[in-house]
Amino acid sequence: MHLGQPPTHTLELRVRELSQLFNSLDPTPFLNRDLDRACEAYIENWALTLPFDSYLQLVIHVEQPVAVDEADALLADAIHNHYGYKIELVRGELVQLLSQGRASLAIGLVFVAACLTAGELIAGTWPGHAAKIARESLTIIGWVAMWRPVQIFLYDWWPLKRRIRTLDNLRFARVSVVQG
Repeated sequence: MHLGQPPTHTLELRVRELSQLFNSLDPTPFLNRDLDRACEAYIENWALTLPFDSYLQLVIHVEQPVAVDEADALLADAIHNHYGYKIELVRGELVQLLSQGRASLAIGLVFVAACLTAGELIAGTWPGHAAKIARESLTIIGWVAMWRPVQIFLYDWWPLKRRIRTLDNLRFARVSVVQG
């Protein structure tokens, strides 16, 4: 069985000048500038649709004259720096989410234990249907309190991990500039 190389997917962008790719309000030097939000969203949405093991290539067609050799390296470094920075931001979001999940889980476990204990005390103290209703209500309320930690640990972290993998793939994308 022969395993081939992962496929290379190419996104071609057309701009009048290279500065259109970057946020015009960002005062930092070229290599550390943020990509234009629309451009960034377009590139990321394209990359999110591709398999993780793909090689990515960005081909930038520029209308105004540029020194292509210099532009290749400069633009590649700028895009790679941008996505490296974005990875750190998303990793920070993931860390915060998991921290929130742990805190929510601790609070939820204490709350569900308190609700179940209170429900048993009520059921043992007062006979009748009202006590059964109170016990069942407290049981339901306690388990509903566990909804958020369960949601975080089962579902909410996946999109962030996927985004990190996509951004990491973009960080190593091959970038080339084409005149015209």
